[in-house]
Amino acid sequence: MSITCFSAILLILHRNVVTSEVFTSLADMESLVSTELELTKHLENYVQEEEIRLKQLRGFLEKYETMYQEASKDVSKYLANPVNAYLLVKRLTSDWRQVEGVMVQNIGSAIVQNITQHRNVLRFPSDEDLNGAAVGLMRLQDTYMLDTHSLAEGKLLGKKYSRQLTAGDCWELGRQSYMNGDHYHTVLWMGEALNKFIVDSNEAVKREEIIEHLEFSTYKQGNVKEALQLTHELLRIVPYHERALTNVKYYEDILHQLGVIQLRKENQDMVNKMGVFDTTTLKLKKPPGTAGIPTDHWENYEKLCRGEKLMDPKIVARLRCRYVTNNVPYFFIQPVKMEEASLKPWLVLFHDVINHEEIETVKKLAQPRLQRSTVQNSLTGESEPTKYRIAKAAFLQNNEHDQQMNRRVGDITGLDMVTAEDLQVCNYGIGGHYEPHYDFARKGEIQKDFGWGNRIATWLFYMSDVEAGGATVFPKINLAVWPRKGSAAFWYNLHLNGDGDDLTQHAACPVLIGSKWVSNKWIHERNQEFRRPCGLQFDSGM
Repeated sequence: MSITCFSAILLILHRNVVTSEVFTSLADMESLVSTELELTKHLENYVQEEEIRLKQLRGFLEKYETMYQEASKDVSKYLANPVNAYLLVKRLTSDWRQVEGVMVQNIGSAIVQNITQHRNVLRFPSDEDLNGAAVGLMRLQDTYMLDTHSLAEGKLLGKKYSRQLTAGDCWELGRQSYMNGDHYHTVLWMGEALNKFIVDSNEAVKREEIIEHLEFSTYKQGNVKEALQLTHELLRIVPYHERALTNVKYYEDILHQLGVIQLRKENQDMVNKMGVFDTTTLKLKKPPGTAGIPTDHWENYEKLCRGEKLMDPKIVARLRCRYVTNNVPYFFIQPVKMEEASLKPWLVLFHDVINHEEIETVKKLAQPRLQRSTVQNSLTGESEPTKYRIAKAAFLQNNEHDQQMNRRVGDITGLDMVTAEDLQVCNYGIGGHYEPHYDFARKGEIQKDFGWGNRIATWLFYMSDVEAGGATVFPKINLAVWPRKGSAAFWYNLHLNGDGDDLTQHAACPVLIGSKWVSNKWIHERNQEFRRPCGLQFDSGM
């Protein structure tokens, strides 16, 4: 196939200009499968012309074809698996650079240049996306206590969801961790890469590269003896490795001072060829959670995300379900299903309050506008992206979607929706989450309030079911609310006297399997004076 012909294919495509942060939304990542398809077609025709000389490219082609066929059967389901989503980003970043490296050795350089010129047509993820996808996968690993080897085998929660990761795949995860200064995950994934390298001898990554990263990170985690053993293994492969030669003496001196070895000749057993590298025997310290969140609250957050039941059974026994009408005529005909989730603070779930057609309309309107989710800086009030919130969001004004939804929220809550913010629609990406936070502005914080006062209440629509993960949790009251399509959660952020309710701190757990869509309305204080009268007590009930 000629370059001219390929140019014609590219010119008829209608794709957005390449942007980063696609990893923050699974819905946004669906276009990457089309990019992968075009690359596969291009590679196929190119390899046909260079069949004999370019056998290595044939291997790349088969890999991309297999992955596309797997993804194209059901793109949403395929991307719902975080391992698949990560691998898709990896195939279109670091893996594709390897392909380009082979192609530029010959006439393929002209075709690579042609692809580069059309990156505003084909959508490519960035290096930031690759790093974000890797970090997201490791966030899932930590939150849901996923075994590294099982995850590398394509298993999630004991069930096989995807193909096995190769040594190169594990190496890339370890490399991303290393660049982030995360030596804990570097050890886990470089160790897995090293063990898989024994089998996967045809990997592009070299054994000495894996060991070099693993050795330093093992030392940084406090495992000096094992770091020395790895350094000897590195010197066995590269006898005059300058840094390794220096590190051997450094590690030996440390072990001698600790009394682990008396003489350097006593570590000769470490010079022997290594077998399987076992990370379970190492002392490893997981990176802390978000700064400012107490350790016990962070542990509660992760336990709730995993589905552990922490709420006192006596409190659970007092919770009730019932039909409510709020004296709204329509609800006399079709009452609203209400389920109490907490009494203090008062937090309830309303079921079947948004239908499938409304959900699809909202998603259709929001998807083209999805942008990286931001949070308001508590000191400046300005919106900014942050690592503790990974999602994409769009705001829809009331006149842009079915206004019945807005009126329905007002009828159910009894609050005036005139001082409610626009509908925020969110879709979560690989390991998408929002760590513990408050919706209201605490004392001393600056929040955009539109002149309407603080956020008195939050209404949260669940617009998709999630196969695993993705709960909304309240660590201070040991509550987890699980996404259920068509339902909504509602709670008051403020006490009756206007002070913020500290117990409403909440978080969106990382999505393990599935694509999570939610939308919310933040309702402000103004116009609620007679609908929820002020009081002198901290009673947050309705």
